[in-house]
Amino acid sequence: MRVTFTVNGRPQQADDVWEGESLLYVLRERLGLPGSKNACEQGECGSCTVRLDGVPVCACLVAAGQAEGREVVTVEGLAQYADARSRRTTQDTTATQDTTDTTDATTAADTTTATDATTATDTTAAATRQPPPLAPVQQAFIDTGAIQCGFCTPGLLIAADELLERTPDPSDADIREALSGNLCRCTGYEKILDAVRLAAARTTEAR
Repeated sequence: MRVTFTVNGRPQQADDVWEGESLLYVLRERLGLPGSKNACEQGECGSCTVRLDGVPVCACLVAAGQAEGREVVTVEGLAQYADARSRRTTQDTTATQDTTDTTDATTAADTTTATDATTATDTTAAATRQPPPLAPVQQAFIDTGAIQCGFCTPGLLIAADELLERTPDPSDADIREALSGNLCRCTGYEKILDAVRLAAARTTEAR
């Protein structure tokens, strides 16, 4: 069968997919995205975690056909996903402030200016093809040394990013719960917790 879906913002198509084929296999072997790791194949370790329509799932437990027409984000697209989210948040905040603090005429002018500026920025970025900055949680993992062998890291990054999107200022209990499905065989959990705390603090400061 043929599966058509969106992966990291791009339309993708996989042909000759057999009925029992997992989303993880399609991502790694057919689309060349090896970031999601193949470990337990039973949904126990979380190393293959991706976002399916925004929800973290173990790709090894999702049949490829279930992704038909849906949106998948893997660790390869996490920076782009986080950057787009940040841009949306900034634009929403600016629009709200403009609506509250200015007249209709000024708001219209500001909106036009903002649109022109955004278009110019996007055009320049597209022309130079600069990659987006790392997601806050990715940078925090680097800065705190939360990476050892790295096998569990992609799944942890996806799960942690979803947590911070949903709960920008999480408690330690929130972090532990969100990452409870992700196992670190190197047992480097303290550094991982430190990384999520740091990413949360930086995100809060930036607002």
